[in-house]
Parts: sequence; structure tokens; C-alpha cells
Amino acid sequence: MNVDAIIESMPLYFNGVLTTIKLLATALLVGLVFALPLGILRASPNLWIARPVWCFTYVIRGTPMLVQLFLVYYGLAQFEWMRESALWPWFRSAWFCAALAFAINTCAYTTEMLAGSIKATNAGELEAARSMGMSRATVLRRILLPSALRRALPAYSNEAIMMLHGTSLASIVTLMDLTGAAREMNSRFYLPFEAFLTAGAFYLALTFVLVSAFHLVEKRFLSHLRAR
Repeated sequence: MNVDAIIESMPLYFNGVLTTIKLLATALLVGLVFALPLGILRASPNLWIARPVWCFTYVIRGTPMLVQLFLVYYGLAQFEWMRESALWPWFRSAWFCAALAFAINTCAYTTEMLAGSIKATNAGELEAARSMGMSRATVLRRILLPSALRRALPAYSNEAIMMLHGTSLASIVTLMDLTGAAREMNSRFYLPFEAFLTAGAFYLALTFVLVSAFHLVEKRFLSHLRAR
């Protein structure tokens, strides 16, 4: 074990941690923002509304995230109309393309989680809300969504952890995330064991922080579901 090489590479790993956290936070935030309305549409009994959303989630969940990343970063660049459009300064950025691909991926999974939670809402809750004269929008805002979000928390915590691990693909499109830092250390010192073991330790630490944070949130919002 070459400890000196690991210590010398620590600045590289710290920068990689920052890149990983930024990618993860951006993907989860953007994905959740779009998943909220899509989850509502996906849970609609109207097939003309729910089916297009199902098609989106089916395609995204049915294809590897690496393929999606390649299509966004490399695939769109081959089209002349994209290179000449106002969007090209964004799509020529590896960071933007990686964040977009990750956000689309987590959006699809989160949409299905929210739709499932919405469909599982107790009918009595909705009937009680309507009996009090609440409009559909009020029921959605005050009853349906808060209840569904609470029930989706355990599944969403797993999605957040999987997305953290998925960000390791960012190094393939030249981003210096945690995995990219490990690859850079290996290329400098030819020490693959030390390089990727160190990256694994950082991923474990980040996972521990995520799991602990979600446990606190679940303890706060799901306490009423625990047996007394």
C-alpha cells in the first residue's frame, strides 16, 4: 500500500468529491422538479395522459444510463442543426451533458415512484378532503402530494444512492469526478489498487452521509407510521 501516493493525490480526490456532489445535487433537484408533474400525469386514470409518460419512463428505465450519456454528449454533437443552434454552448459542455443525462434518468425512476405512491393513497383520505369542500387542486396540494411524497421517501433514498454511484460514469466524458480522480492517480503512479480503493472509500463516506440524512428525514416525516 503506497500511502504517500494516496496523500499526494488527496487534492485531486477532494476536487472530485466536489464535482460528484454538484452533479448529484443538480441531477436529483432537476429530476425531482420534473418528476412531480410527470408523476401526477402518470397516475392519471386517463390513458391519453398517462401513456405518453409511461413511454418516457419505460424507455429511460429500459436503457443503460451509459448509453443515455453517450447519446446526449456524443450523439447530439453529430447533427449540424445542434452545432449551429443557440443550445450548442450548453451541449458542448461535458458537465452540462452529464448533469442532463443523470437528471433525465433519475426523473424517470422518480416519476414511477411518485405515481405508485399517488395510486396507493388511501381513498378515505381523498373522500374526507372532498367532503370538506376542497377543490381538486387543494386536495392535490394539501393531501395527495404530501402523503405520496412521504410514502416514496424510502424508495427515493435508494434512488439517490444509486444516482450517486451512477455519477461515476461522468469520468467517461472527461469530467474529473471521484472515479476520474482515481483514473488520474492510476495514470500518474500506476497504482490501480490504491487509486480505486481510495475512490471507493470516498463513495462509502458519501453513501453514509446520504443514508444518515434520509434516515433523519424519514424519522421526521414517517414517525406516524411506526408502531407505538
